[in-house]
Amino acid sequence: MSLDHAILGFLKDRPRTGYDLKTAFDLTVRHFWPADQSQIYRTLTRLVQKEWAETEVIKQDRRLDQKIYHITPKGNEELLRWLSTPLSPKALRLPKLIQIFFAANLSNDEALQCFERFVYYHRRSIAELRALPEKTLPYRKKLPPLPARDLFFRTLPWEYGIRFAETSLQWGEDVIARLKRGDHLKGVKSENTRDQRKPSRRTGQHAGSGQRIPGGSKRGRRRS
Repeated sequence: MSLDHAILGFLKDRPRTGYDLKTAFDLTVRHFWPADQSQIYRTLTRLVQKEWAETEVIKQDRRLDQKIYHITPKGNEELLRWLSTPLSPKALRLPKLIQIFFAANLSNDEALQCFERFVYYHRRSIAELRALPEKTLPYRKKLPPLPARDLFFRTLPWEYGIRFAETSLQWGEDVIARLKRGDHLKGVKSENTRDQRKPSRRTGQHAGSGQRIPGGSKRGRRRS
């Protein structure tokens, strides 16, 4: 995702100052696309240079002049082009999973603490995401109400964030239970062998089958 296009999307809603844009990012999309103030202002400068946005300067007597940014027809065309263009998939880089991949180098207690932090992070993320509608209510009350269709699509990333965090939390709690059970000392069974039948100790056959397996005793042979 491009910060250019995120800002164009917010400007399509309404003209905004740089400060307004920072507030919009923090209260709506920060959980999946954060942006700091300096990034926003650098991007606004670039949008104006590309003629995707233009500025309106409002003179103020006792304060600095206010600069308001508007999307231009060229900017609107670029936003719609980007929205309708399939994004090329990029390889995910998740530092936490690299830590987990090499966690055998840690002691058992250190590995357990690693997952306890993982679980704590996702519990906190879920709580923050669920609190977001109420937290942003004072801000949203100051704005014109969104059309129902806009509201539907803008709620979807929030839902995705909660489901992703819940799945991650469930997985982390499962790993903690397995660590406490000592599963990390038993190795990992192949998915291809988990459901195979165990050979019978008496006959050397697969339990429930009538067929001899290599190394087993002959069928029907009597003990002396």
